[in-house]
Amino acid sequence: MSGRSALPGLVTGILSLITGLIAVAFEQQIFAGVAGLLGLAAGVAGVRLAQQLDEQAAIQRLVEDELRSVRSESQETEEKLRSELDSVAFGEVSGSGATNPDALTDTSTGLFSENFFNVAIESRIAAARRHLRPVAVVLLEVVEGLPDTEPFEAEPELVAEAVRITLREADTACRLRNGYFALLLEDTPENGAIWTVERIRRQILTSRSGFTLWAGVACYPAHAFGVNEIMDAAETALESAREWRQDRIEVAVPAHD
Repeated sequence: MSGRSALPGLVTGILSLITGLIAVAFEQQIFAGVAGLLGLAAGVAGVRLAQQLDEQAAIQRLVEDELRSVRSESQETEEKLRSELDSVAFGEVSGSGATNPDALTDTSTGLFSENFFNVAIESRIAAARRHLRPVAVVLLEVVEGLPDTEPFEAEPELVAEAVRITLREADTACRLRNGYFALLLEDTPENGAIWTVERIRRQILTSRSGFTLWAGVACYPAHAFGVNEIMDAAETALESAREWRQDRIEVAVPAHD
């Protein structure tokens, strides 16, 4: 960009030099005047180029300062939330009176509880924002009875076991108070989340048939940037999936489109 901007001034300067040499060689005042005008034009072009370079440098500094600010804020948030997660985990293991173990795990499945999920999603999104990588949030509901009768909740232990077998160590699985299963999939875009849900569905079917799985998928940053927006997107996708009386995975619509 700067090379192209400097080209007019360079050409004008060369023409000024050539015209000046002609004026000296032939002692023509008119060529001397033209050389002066060309030199003035080259000077103006040089000033404009310097201004453009200064503006570009100022914009670059602003962008770099903003990026450093965002990364610093994300790092502070991540460190704070990780500290909270460590405190939660420590309280659960130690069984101290400061933390209620029942609030951190779901008693029927052994998965993390909604309280843990609310802290974990903040931490995962902060880390994803800092390291520029995707995170997927999946809400699952598994029922029995369809398509012949009204659906009823499937056995939570069977679903939890299928989730545990399928997920990686870096992922987080929780059971919410409304009976839904919430998954946090580290460094996972939309397609990876869909494939994970499909693997869970197949794993459930190895235990017993007659299940129906509904899932809502939302990803950072593809569908939303904030925790609340991502959760709203996942819940909306799950509601769309529940309108079907068969297995269904719905993906959120980007809120920033």
